[in-house]
Amino acid sequence: MSYLVNINSPEDVKKLNLQEMDALAGEIRAAILNRDSKIGGHVGPNLGIVEATIALHYVFDSPKDKIVFDVSHQCYPHKLLTGRKAGFLTKEGMEKISGYTNPSESEHDHFVVGHTSTAVSLACGLAKARNIRGENHNVIAVLGDGSLSGGEALEGLSNAAVLKSNIIVLLNDNEMSIAENHGGLYTNLRLLRETKGQAECNLFKALGFDYYYVEDGNSIKSMIDVLSKVKDTNKPTLVHIHTLKGKGYKFAEENKEKWHWNLPFDIKSGENTISDGNEENYNDITVDYLIDKVAQDKNVVVVNAGTPGAVGLTPDKREKLGENFVDVGIAEEHAVAFSSALAKGGCKPVYMVWSSFVQRTYDQLSQDLAINNNPAVILVFGGAISSADVTHLGCFDIPLISNIPNIIHLAPTTKEEYVFMLDWAIEQTQHPIVIRVPSQVIYAQEDVNTQFDNLNTSVVAQKGEYVAILALGSFWELGQKVAQSLKKQNIDATLINPRFISGLDEKLLAELMENHEVVVTLEDGVLNGGFGEKVARFYGATSMKVLNYGAKKEFTDRIPLQKLYEQNRLIPDMIVDDILALSALK
Repeated sequence: MSYLVNINSPEDVKKLNLQEMDALAGEIRAAILNRDSKIGGHVGPNLGIVEATIALHYVFDSPKDKIVFDVSHQCYPHKLLTGRKAGFLTKEGMEKISGYTNPSESEHDHFVVGHTSTAVSLACGLAKARNIRGENHNVIAVLGDGSLSGGEALEGLSNAAVLKSNIIVLLNDNEMSIAENHGGLYTNLRLLRETKGQAECNLFKALGFDYYYVEDGNSIKSMIDVLSKVKDTNKPTLVHIHTLKGKGYKFAEENKEKWHWNLPFDIKSGENTISDGNEENYNDITVDYLIDKVAQDKNVVVVNAGTPGAVGLTPDKREKLGENFVDVGIAEEHAVAFSSALAKGGCKPVYMVWSSFVQRTYDQLSQDLAINNNPAVILVFGGAISSADVTHLGCFDIPLISNIPNIIHLAPTTKEEYVFMLDWAIEQTQHPIVIRVPSQVIYAQEDVNTQFDNLNTSVVAQKGEYVAILALGSFWELGQKVAQSLKKQNIDATLINPRFISGLDEKLLAELMENHEVVVTLEDGVLNGGFGEKVARFYGATSMKVLNYGAKKEFTDRIPLQKLYEQNRLIPDMIVDDILALSALK
């Protein structure tokens, strides 16, 4: 790598001529593939924006000029040009560098960003702060991969358009979201591409932007030319560039959806080197169930917000669902309101969403869904304590959802219980239902109690005394292990499957006071505002001792799962030690 090795800051980019920058682009792509092939990551988005990023750093003066990346899964080339190439070339470096922008890594990053459609709003704030403080620099927001379909992007564009000062939006149009684009906005983008930016119908001009179109956004020269024109502009400006997602890597060019993000892979063959698992998983269980359900009942409608692959809605399965599948684009808020209205209109909507994305829907969950008490079904995937990046944690959904009135929040423990819950949720007409889909598939060893109409009733799987363990959802196995360990201490614990997150089985909890001294709650999420605290509050005025286990209220960033479990004492032996340490059981 004759050029990248000498790039330690954007100043080094400015020393190169066009031929050298073209060679650098190839080296950047090789570095991106090196990182992604070893630890996994975003492939197509980063490969497609290499030339544009080189041009950005050639023309602008980062970090004085502030570049804000939307979602920031297009930030790998930016990281390579801002002193972080070790994160792409060495194993040690890869462990230190996040897949998203992060100010703690570099002064060239201004925000920790991992969710979509935020860049223009953030750029507006930076631009306004600059103006208030009398400073003089450029502010650039970089959008792409469906970000335009998110409501906040439109709010940001509307505000940016009337800023009356320097703000530049670089819209990277690669004709894709994570999967294919959805929504009328993309009709206008297509028209603009077809007319080389000359169409009279132009959303951005209508809003008030100066508008520039670049047909070949993978041309460094073309990008330098247009960015040089707009640098130091005194008015809101939008640069619409047409690029190829996955450029330079055959497999990513040919299968853009699959290669948006990928597990570690062999660069030459494109085959994954780490299996994503051949065992049964809840993605397949859910989608196969829904395909069968739609075949029987055309009122069932499956809804997703721009991330179909993450929940198992692969192209072939979307085709089987036909018009009964709706991708609303990366617009989770709309998806909730849309689902509520589908239910009001007589359909049976099932909205499939990843836990870290449902955080954006609180207002719609409360106002559009719960207040109206419409019987939509929401399936939350990825809800768990995890080793994920700080922007994609799935441990906050229980407090967010379970405390909204009217929403019935369920936590299945086994595959069989999940399927029964899902079927009940779709057919009932009384409440909105949210099901927290477990991560690992385990199978019921006994008959499943399928009575869910009697809300907030728990199931006692094992009767005992002294200690009662309430093991919620995906922590059912942990509860079983704790009960087994207590058995070795001559304590026959009661083991309870709560089933309902949003309410308590108060009758059962009151009965436990007759022959139990300790109640233990286990939940795969943060404790603050969670299920365990509800139980502790119930017993507050009594002599019952309550131990709550879950995660601390904190943002974690790529911490190994086992370490998180140890830090939060989510290890069977640790929990047993805590139980035995209570005076009544010593």
